[in-house]
Amino acid sequence: MGTIIKLSKRKSGAGREVKKLLAVIARLRGEGGCPWDRAQTHQTLARYLLEEAHEAYDMLERGAPDEEVADELGDVLLQVVLHARLASERGAYDFTAICRRIRRKMITRHPHVFGIKPLLTPKEVEKSWEARKTHRRPGGRLGGIPRTLPALLRAERVQDRASAVGFDWEDIGGVVEKIQEEGRELAQARETAAEPEIENEMGDLLFSLVNLARYLAVSPERALNRTSDKFIRRFTRIEEKAAQAGRSLSSYTLAELDALWNEVKAKDLEDLDQRR
Repeated sequence: MGTIIKLSKRKSGAGREVKKLLAVIARLRGEGGCPWDRAQTHQTLARYLLEEAHEAYDMLERGAPDEEVADELGDVLLQVVLHARLASERGAYDFTAICRRIRRKMITRHPHVFGIKPLLTPKEVEKSWEARKTHRRPGGRLGGIPRTLPALLRAERVQDRASAVGFDWEDIGGVVEKIQEEGRELAQARETAAEPEIENEMGDLLFSLVNLARYLAVSPERALNRTSDKFIRRFTRIEEKAAQAGRSLSSYTLAELDALWNEVKAKDLEDLDQRR
């Protein structure tokens, strides 16, 4: 623990850059600064934090060049600094307090590193971390999962936390049966129920599919995004073929569009095989 304190007191290049960044934001928010920055509140800035986080996630997921990733992570950091500045102006927390709190939290939640407990396996570390978070979390074990998360990711987080205490299927067979059951209930709702019930059953089916992804150790968010990317790529190629033929897509019959789709798909799979 003492080593960490010593290191935290040393001046570093990172420390100097942080001070410069804080000074820039203070200038923008101060008298004679930028009118837009001076007009912002925590509420007006909230959506930018979400947007910048998503952009950084996209860069990381796509394996973008390091320089681009660094730029996007800088945009995320900017949002943190802005919120810290707004809070400090009203006498609340500041950037130093944010750093202090997260540093203490990381030390507290890693007793196997900073304490006397022995090293654990990654799975044991994860369970220990979740246990320490749970007793501080308002709303119980499932509290604190943001509603603003992408729906698939939120469902995965909910299921992970429930599974951690044994509330889960015994094997993948139970998950598959549940998916089949939810599919039948959705079909029945389409025949007999009003729109809200159809939406409810659709949600149950999607939730069950997320559970299957968990059992297969597949990220449902990543899997669906990749399929969306694949669909966009193939559909765009169909549009290009139609343009080359001097036709609009709406002029094609469904059978013609299917034929174009199968042609593009076959070429896509051929290109994929060549890249492997």
